[in-house]
Amino acid sequence: MDVRVRYAPSPTGLQHIGGVRTALFNYFFAKSQGGKFILRVEDTDRERYTEESLQDLYDTLDWLNVKWDEGPVVGGDYGPYIQSERFELYKKYAEKLVEDGKAYYCYCSSERLEKVRQEQIAAKSDYQGYDRHCANLTEEERAEYEKAGIKPVIRLRVPREGKTTFHDVLMGDITRKNKDISPDPILLKSDGFPTYHLANVIDDHMMGITHVMRAQEWIPTGPLHIILYEAFGWEPPIYCHLPMVMGKDGQKLSKRHGSTSVRDFRAKGYLPEAILNYVTLVGWSLDGSTEFFTKEELEKCFKMENIHKAPGVFDYKKLEWFNGQYIRATENDRLAELCMPYLQEAGFISADPTEEEKALVLNLMGPVKERMKVLSDCVPLTAFLFKDEPVTDPAVYIAKGSDIAKTAAALEKGTAILLEGLKNGEEESVIEEKLAELSKELEIKVNGVFQPIRVAITNSTVSLPLFDSIRLLGNETTAARLERAIKVLKENN
Repeated sequence: MDVRVRYAPSPTGLQHIGGVRTALFNYFFAKSQGGKFILRVEDTDRERYTEESLQDLYDTLDWLNVKWDEGPVVGGDYGPYIQSERFELYKKYAEKLVEDGKAYYCYCSSERLEKVRQEQIAAKSDYQGYDRHCANLTEEERAEYEKAGIKPVIRLRVPREGKTTFHDVLMGDITRKNKDISPDPILLKSDGFPTYHLANVIDDHMMGITHVMRAQEWIPTGPLHIILYEAFGWEPPIYCHLPMVMGKDGQKLSKRHGSTSVRDFRAKGYLPEAILNYVTLVGWSLDGSTEFFTKEELEKCFKMENIHKAPGVFDYKKLEWFNGQYIRATENDRLAELCMPYLQEAGFISADPTEEEKALVLNLMGPVKERMKVLSDCVPLTAFLFKDEPVTDPAVYIAKGSDIAKTAAALEKGTAILLEGLKNGEEESVIEEKLAELSKELEIKVNGVFQPIRVAITNSTVSLPLFDSIRLLGNETTAARLERAIKVLKENN
């Protein structure tokens, strides 16, 4: 079988983690099978459609370096790949179903449908849904509606007896009684727009899709789609409904958990390699232990049978850790280019950086990369070099378990040890040992000595390693900042 899969999002919002995972699973499965990955834009929801969402779709896949073999922009033999450009095709096949007695024209107004719905609710009827009022209209009755200028919709005749079964790679056989399937759903609206069900089935068939990998929330539509395939006389594709993406609280991932759009992660400074790697692991694993994969490795080793049945948990902290690992593995020159926009936006580096500024940023990457979790961390980590905003709140200097008196003593004595060591050219390890001894003398934890020193030098509790900060700042400025901080603590002690 020549594998052909598709990612078919609706451009009604920004690309989110769940959608991107579906795209990645489809992409890696296609590549591992030597198949084709097709991008199709399902833009029939014109009320919520936005050009921004469509562009975000393209930008996201491009940023992740996920190239589609067929689809918008790149073309292909089965286009057009945008549903709004395929309306004549949907109309043709919907009318064919009417001709074959598998569907029918319905002229019911929205007012009548609402009245029927309310009556069913009031009667507590076992049957809820369309009452098939137009299912068996005569030609004369249809002609009367047409004469009145009423434009019909086309509804599918769903069998009321028996059951419909489809097979899912992960879930096995899924069966539903036909009477429980949505009663005679609309396939083609009166304005010529297809519904999701009609367009989806026609497009998957016409584009030769062999495997449909989509979220488990689409399982209830599976039997209906099978009925449609049978009505057309077509062979359905192989289904694999993917487990949900959940937050750590066991609820479906949403904005209440944090950012969910890839655009937000990108803006904050996550690397595409990290997103691609981690998101693929949400609900899939190769051997239960390997965590780091290149895109090329996933293109070879991804197997559908390794997708988990249970929901995948999206862990923001784990993604952050992944990203930090990728940052540390990034060459300094590339990292400097990636960090430059953040430093420019902060006003630290000019919009058109000089050679000296470029050299400075490159020089920062060695120490900075060891502390960064996301690229935007480069701003708070290096702010002390570009602006001097002294910390005047004594509480910021005080480490957990210490107090202002011990902190003031630690900073004053620690400053003397540090500056003396720097003046005499002592090894950093020797100076650190002396500062550690000071903590024992003052009967406080080691951080009780190091925190006030770091805050004094970098004006922040989040900083680069101590001696990296000193080297970048210079001994003279370092000494001045330490003395200034001593004064702040003495005045408040």
